[in-house]
Amino acid sequence: MNTRSLPALALRLVLAATLAASGYIHAQLYIDGYRYIHVIGPLFLLQAAAAFAVAALLLLAAPLLLRIAAAAVAIGALAGFATSRTIGLFGFTERGLQPAPQALLSLIAETLTLLIVVAWQASEVRQHRRTRPHHDETGRVRPDLRNTAPDR
Repeated sequence: MNTRSLPALALRLVLAATLAASGYIHAQLYIDGYRYIHVIGPLFLLQAAAAFAVAALLLLAAPLLLRIAAAAVAIGALAGFATSRTIGLFGFTERGLQPAPQALLSLIAETLTLLIVVAWQASEVRQHRRTRPHHDETGRVRPDLRNTAPDR
């Protein structure tokens, strides 16, 4: 997919928006009291900063490395969420979808981030397969007959 095309621009903007939403939620929670929680507070601030930074860079371009960074930020936040509700994270535990509504909104934003990155990458793989040359059984490139005009 051409990163200058309209669908690619739309994907970049939506991806940046989901990351910014996740960053905003984590920054808000940090300000509202998580900053006083040992280790967890700085991790919330780090997640917010990383989400905002990647979102801002995605507004300029969306190379594979930035899409991987977007997925990594979302996976990190989701892993922290799951860990804090199961075995605990640095002694910190939470229950269910608390704090509400931030927990649910964060889950939605991070899940959407991952879905967008996966869909985008799958689209690029399909596009690459359509544009690469076809090979016959001897390994030689054969013409793509779909794109040739018939002889008259």
